[in-house]
Amino acid sequence: MDQRPEAPSHETRPAPRVLFVCVKNGGKSQMAAALLRSLAGDAVEVSSAGTRPGEGLNALSVASLDAVGASTAGERPRQLTEDMMRVADRVIVLGAEAELPQVAGVTVERWITDEPSERGIDGRERMDLVRDDIAARVRTLLAEL
Repeated sequence: MDQRPEAPSHETRPAPRVLFVCVKNGGKSQMAAALLRSLAGDAVEVSSAGTRPGEGLNALSVASLDAVGASTAGERPRQLTEDMMRVADRVIVLGAEAELPQVAGVTVERWITDEPSERGIDGRERMDLVRDDIAARVRTLLAEL
């Protein structure tokens, strides 16, 4: 008779950690975080931060997210720290403006999102287009994770 313990039916591993960064942490990085949380639930640990965080979330970003059922409830702009970068499995910067510190062993990805204002599109229409661009990238990221 075989005395070996049975192998677990599924492998247990920690949830991947994703950190989204932008300058103010009130718009694009918050959108990416909310969209990933909405799609992944507890399967991914999601956070966001800013290099120079603002005072609050962008109202148009929040409204655009609400329209697709992605919540920013309880979120606020946070200051990026090197520790946040070190514990993340993926660090993703949204936009070209944010400059991050060089942290040994940390690879930073950059998503240059569509900017509809460059085509004269503003307001809620602009924000929905930005959201849709980020959402497509988030779906690809989730598939990779």
